[in-house]
Amino acid sequence: MSEKNTPDPNAVYPIRGYKQEIYVKPTVKNPNIIVGNFTYIADSDFESHVTHHYDWIGDKLIIGKFCQIAAGVEFIMNGANHQMNAITTFPFYTLEGWDMKPPEKTDLPLKGDTVIGNDVWIGQNAVILPGVHIGNGVIIGANSVIGSNIDPYSIVVGNPAKLVRKRFDDEMISLLQQFQWWNKNIDEINELIPLLTCSNIEKVKSDIKAILESNRQGIDFNDYA
Repeated sequence: MSEKNTPDPNAVYPIRGYKQEIYVKPTVKNPNIIVGNFTYIADSDFESHVTHHYDWIGDKLIIGKFCQIAAGVEFIMNGANHQMNAITTFPFYTLEGWDMKPPEKTDLPLKGDTVIGNDVWIGQNAVILPGVHIGNGVIIGANSVIGSNIDPYSIVVGNPAKLVRKRFDDEMISLLQQFQWWNKNIDEINELIPLLTCSNIEKVKSDIKAILESNRQGIDFNDYA
């Protein structure tokens, strides 16, 4: 890859001449939205997908590196939750003319920060509810509604989303959690692309073991088909 084409995490548009896909990090203005390098969305405005995100609540949306977010995905934050420990859920305090101060935070069903891991693929029109934690390498099916935590390298679909299967066996998942390819520099990731995109999982497992053992001798990435 030529130097002028080196991936730039601070570029807004990852595809020259195409403005309906953006790297999210360089576009974010809200300090309570934290996004890692090279995470992209199939849209031109990421923050419009984060709803009910009010400063007075203070919850954060935290998304890792290299996530792939399809069109129509919505991240619903804690401001969408109404008071549920009284006889009405009507939010008088948000509407003009009603004599009500905002409730105490302890009276609201706040779920905390929403945290998305690295290399997560979120399918079209999926909805992420407040306070969920989604592990590394998760795949979320289109139109799914995520209301509970998801373990790393799971595939989930539906409303509410249910586990379809784990992507890999427990040993491989453990190795990937240690390997953390998304934290390597661009040159290292470029070198690893043949391994990262290979469908021969047993060979990949063997090579990741060797890399983690600091013994890269004998690993030839040109061997990958």
